[in-house]
Amino acid sequence: MQRTTKISSLALTIATAMGGTAYAGSLADAPVEAPVYAPAPIAQPVVGDWTGFYTGLNLGYADVDGPGAFDGDDMSYGFHAGYDYDFGQFVLGGELEYDKTDLDLGGNANIDSIARAKIKGGYDLGNTLVYATAGAARADTSFGDETGKFAGVGVAYKVTDRYTVGAELLEHRFDDLGGVAGADADATTFNLRASMRF
Repeated sequence: MQRTTKISSLALTIATAMGGTAYAGSLADAPVEAPVYAPAPIAQPVVGDWTGFYTGLNLGYADVDGPGAFDGDDMSYGFHAGYDYDFGQFVLGGELEYDKTDLDLGGNANIDSIARAKIKGGYDLGNTLVYATAGAARADTSFGDETGKFAGVGVAYKVTDRYTVGAELLEHRFDDLGGVAGADADATTFNLRASMRF
């Protein structure tokens, strides 16, 4: 019996020691784990590649300085369509543009519209394209169609990969208006442009 009592006492002592250790451990504060946050989404940058077709709308202003009283200015609106090819830092393209207006040349004649065939070349600054442009222009006037030339500068900015906004300033030269020798006119146009690219 003494042997059983000794074994029981020994088992009780071991159980108490182990229970005390477990109880003592439970009094400690549980470790605080730092919260895990999902990373914030990263905005995708707008790609600066200008290669592709595009089309859009124009809103602008035209000012014509002609011979004698053949002067006038008015608002204009229209559309454009073209294609650009991006060679890396240099962009080359072509475009057709049409502007409707009701420009009164001092009561002597009217200009109803101006159509242009353009070539353009510019520098790729990533989301911004600065360029020079030149080509042929055809003015529909009350005394017939007049063909001339133009040159100018422009800028386009990519709001997204598909949509751009920009502006163009063009200087036109029309010679011999109405078939009259020396009846030359200079026209300045400024257009705000919005385009969708494909």
